[in-house]
Amino acid sequence: MNLDQARSNMIKQQLRTWEVLDSRVLEVLESTPRELFVPARHRRLAFSDLRIPLGHEQIMMKPNEEGRALQSLALSGTEHVLEVGTGSGFLTACLARLAGRVTSIEIIGQLAELARENLEQVDSAGIELLTGDVFEQAFAQQSFDAILVSASVPTVPENLSAWLKPGGRMFIVRGHSPAMEALLIRRSESGRLAEESLFDTDLPRLVGAEDQPVFEF
Repeated sequence: MNLDQARSNMIKQQLRTWEVLDSRVLEVLESTPRELFVPARHRRLAFSDLRIPLGHEQIMMKPNEEGRALQSLALSGTEHVLEVGTGSGFLTACLARLAGRVTSIEIIGQLAELARENLEQVDSAGIELLTGDVFEQAFAQQSFDAILVSASVPTVPENLSAWLKPGGRMFIVRGHSPAMEALLIRRSESGRLAEESLFDTDLPRLVGAEDQPVFEF
């Protein structure tokens, strides 16, 4: 496979046609070696318009979904970003190049170790990797300028919203399969939260945010 050609095609045919036009985001997605973060058995699919399985019922988002998620956060290079769901570590690497500092948390130990190994192959300055349950974290309120959640939730968890600083942005996918909605949530300087619908998608559930069974009596 011609990696340079495949990478170029990804940018032109997937990202730009999906309205990913931010020059910094495009440069980071083009120059970060996505193929190093894809499991070896799927490496030929690294630049395809597909979600790539990571095991443990988790996936890498499609490149166009990753691009829209990164673009929505409008990072300038000075922010402290929380990533919920490290996965392969690819988005972690991209976030670190777009922001000032990244705290990434992964609940599945094997994925956390995979991400750590993958990130050792690239410049991982400014990245703090945590293994654990995001719902058990005691981050102070309004700790983060931006939050990226790489899995879906039935409703937006209140603790995640509470961690956003005034002016902060959060990318998150909400709803029920097969029709979920990618959202950008902003906290205004006065503290109010506002939602913007970005696109339709369907992602695996965030561990700990699974749908609760409905009992009929």
